[in-house]
Amino acid sequence: MSRHALSLTINGERYDAEIPAGMSLLELLREEFGLTGTKTNCLEAECGVCTVLLDGKAVNSCITLALQCQGSSVTTIEGLAQGGELHPLQQAFIEGGAVQCGYCIPGMLLSAKALLDANPLPDEAAIREGLAGTLCRCTGYQKIVDAVGRAARQMAQVRP
Repeated sequence: MSRHALSLTINGERYDAEIPAGMSLLELLREEFGLTGTKTNCLEAECGVCTVLLDGKAVNSCITLALQCQGSSVTTIEGLAQGGELHPLQQAFIEGGAVQCGYCIPGMLLSAKALLDANPLPDEAAIREGLAGTLCRCTGYQKIVDAVGRAARQMAQVRP
């Protein structure tokens, strides 16, 4: 099997690898680089637990070919907190009891970040739509929706 050179930025750091053409971004993150915060589940883009940000857009890493990411910037859950400080979304999820088993939470948080980057003060309907691609079996979603709204309001207060 032939291998191909790949260079990309993950969580602000440059990564280089020689990978097979059919490797998914999910496999690259978990198996090549040990970034296991991105979860594996359906492998069909149905559940959203593998969501990462690719050049700021939420994508299902299980169906994204790693080679498509050449030169791109990827943010995983490991890169959401900065300088030892939780991202306001992470803090709001904790404070609001939005985390139960935690399996879907990396995908939820990154979907929420993409939403808030595009729409800093979404209403509840927009939050629900922004999170619709990630399934949760524990919380019933309301606490997650509330946490995203709380984080949006908090972040809007600190923006210039």
